[in-house]
Amino acid sequence: MSLFLAYLSVIAALASALVAVATRRRTGLQRLAEAIGRRWPQEPPAVARAFPQAHFAVFRRFRPFALLGFSGISAVLAGLDTLQSGAVLTDTLPLGLPWLNWHIRIDPLAGFFLCVLGLPLIAVSLYGPGYVREFEHGKHSLSALGLFTGLFVAGMELVLLADDAFVFMIAWELMSVASYFLVAYQHDHAANRRAAFLYLLMAEIGAIAIILGFGVLAGFGSGLTFDALRGASLSPGWASVAFVLGLIGFGMKAGLVPIHAWLPEAHPVAPSHVSALMSGVMLKIAVYGFIRFSFDLLDRILWQWGVLVLIIGSASAVLGILYALQQQDLKRLLAYSSVENIGIVFLALGLAMIFLSSGHTQLGTLGLVAALLHSLNHALFKSLLFLGAGAILHQTHEHSLENMGGLIHRMPKLAAVFLVGTLSIAALPPLNGFVSEWLIFQTALQGSVIDSGVLRSLIPTASAVLALTSALAATCFVKVYGVAFLGLPRSHHIAHAHEVHHRGMLAGPALLAVCCVLFGVLPTPLINGLGSLTRQLTGFVLPNISTLGWLWLTPVAPEIASYAPALVLLAIMAVGWVCYFLLYRRTRIKPRRAEPWDCGFGGLTSRMQYTSGAFSMPIRRIFEPVFEICETVEEHKEGPAQSRVTALRYQFQVLDRAWLTLYQPSGRAVTKLARWVGRLQTGNIRTYLGYSFVTLIFLLWVIS
Repeated sequence: MSLFLAYLSVIAALASALVAVATRRRTGLQRLAEAIGRRWPQEPPAVARAFPQAHFAVFRRFRPFALLGFSGISAVLAGLDTLQSGAVLTDTLPLGLPWLNWHIRIDPLAGFFLCVLGLPLIAVSLYGPGYVREFEHGKHSLSALGLFTGLFVAGMELVLLADDAFVFMIAWELMSVASYFLVAYQHDHAANRRAAFLYLLMAEIGAIAIILGFGVLAGFGSGLTFDALRGASLSPGWASVAFVLGLIGFGMKAGLVPIHAWLPEAHPVAPSHVSALMSGVMLKIAVYGFIRFSFDLLDRILWQWGVLVLIIGSASAVLGILYALQQQDLKRLLAYSSVENIGIVFLALGLAMIFLSSGHTQLGTLGLVAALLHSLNHALFKSLLFLGAGAILHQTHEHSLENMGGLIHRMPKLAAVFLVGTLSIAALPPLNGFVSEWLIFQTALQGSVIDSGVLRSLIPTASAVLALTSALAATCFVKVYGVAFLGLPRSHHIAHAHEVHHRGMLAGPALLAVCCVLFGVLPTPLINGLGSLTRQLTGFVLPNISTLGWLWLTPVAPEIASYAPALVLLAIMAVGWVCYFLLYRRTRIKPRRAEPWDCGFGGLTSRMQYTSGAFSMPIRRIFEPVFEICETVEEHKEGPAQSRVTALRYQFQVLDRAWLTLYQPSGRAVTKLARWVGRLQTGNIRTYLGYSFVTLIFLLWVIS
């Protein structure tokens, strides 16, 4: 049943792409209504009034997203069925090369990530019809957007179902190329074209690394199927080569530092519902690929691999959030935040590798569960935040936080939903982000059981970096919510904003907000449901998760640590009710509305508020060596000899050091090499004949 549902999800995604293309042509009813309108332009009959053009427009927008929603529901049901049964189902499709059919497989690992994919996809299907209205009469093709969105989703689902390297890479390339066209959708902007080219270039470099990693396994195995790759017997050296290639390939797609520079360029320029799928889902497909490659296909896990992943994950987490704090563009900030959260996931995976290679299977399994749980949680709250940011851009056309403010009064429903997302990503209890990060901390705190003194000192350092990252993340999203939603509006568009009219644009984020609360308050059933997955990868099931009952989370043992999120929620609600009763109900003091205190300045204005840049300035000063900061101060002077300063203009720009130290030199080197190679093209036929003659002589010499 689960394999049938998985097939159904892929078919529905492909059908949404085909339907999007088909809607470019007018339907028969639409042509009939237009003909009637031309025949009776003044008073069209009832049949023409029954089918106005607006109805056809809504129909065109709704059909592809309805199929995407059906695909998401099917994916979630397939994943839940597989996790519940723990079954491994395989199939062979008569596709591909004559001697190499497509091998399909669904197991608990694929089932879990189908759920990770399906939940945000359902929210996007609700959100999309209202959001894409602005593209309907624009210069960009709505059919192209629907086509590549459907292919993108189908590619991600096929990656999860692939059971051989050939199908995996076909699906991986479908996912990458389709998302390239989505990034380049608004291609009239040079920045969008540049971001799309950079994304495609990095995606193909990563794909080459993955192919080489599979090639190493296939060289020691008996075929390209995953069963054959699992049977490959590698020496520690060749296994390390394959692992590093997999880490580069999947880490590049996931956005690990220092190969992350494409992510803050590509994600902000895509349509917002696509940004939600790319940041919330596509990055998790890369996490899936890394887990499949490292924990499933490779025949061993070395502690050196865990140390490497731990260091890279820690660096990604802290640098990602530091750069996010300095961003003024809301979607760019969320993109850098994805680098941070992917770093947290890989930090947990590094801990799992270290413990598993050291023989501590229970702690290794706990680290793996924490990484999986944070992958799911990040998919939920990051998709929510990107959809919320898209709603803000849809209503205000403002990207910069410096121009926002006071949206809580103009978009109160969106403000409430967005608040859930900010509290979740800031890892505050009792929401879901806190649970997964708490489990990572509990894993790291058990580092004393390892015999190696180097590892015992490295793990606490990584946990300290995670604590710093959590504090900075809370600061970052206090800034986001405070600057965007509180205070006074800083621009005309924000001052005249209003709530979105399309209910789906609120229903989609609200669905994800409910999941954030639900998985935060009741995480124990979710973690228990991962038992079949951990049994598949580590051969172990956590025994003590619900020792004290389903309300309590006990990751290691009850006497070491426990957490009851439902009781925390009840305590918060009780404290709120007591404060309300004592301060209002009992005293009977009615609240009085008055203007905020203006410190005697004679009326508050938006210029008196903290700006986004001013809020993050102390962090920027403390961590100044991490950034490449460009600051300029312009003075406007008047009066005799320009002696009186009438205005000051301060600008700052924070540049990514990885871009300056890694990408720009590489780009200059490639350009220089291309110009040198270009000299070979002389335009002289005799020169080209000479090239051919030398090449022929060389090949004859090699063959002989």
